Amino acid sequence: MISREEVQHVARLARLHLTDDELERMREQLDAILAYIDKLRQLDVDGVEPTSHAVPLMDVMRDDALGPCLTQDEALANAPDRADEFFRVPRIIAD
Repeated sequence: MISREEVQHVARLARLHLTDDELERMREQLDAILAYIDKLRQLDVDGVEPTSHAVPLMDVMRDDALGPCLTQDEALANAPDRADEFFRVPRIIAD
């Protein structure tokens, strides 16, 4: 069982100010979470393959396909500021 002092310690590390009622509620909730984790530790998982998802996922993205490209002049046509064949952008790194 998790103690009130342990909850206060975790709250202090997370820089949370909790009222007495909140401390007690968090203690109960954390205690329930840890109890559930103990249940999970008791499961026999020998022979169970590790997975990243419970169900198989399919990629819904389309395959890349080549298409027509803009010319350099077309790409730069609406540039608010350009320097020859480049986009000019504000400097963001100081010397």
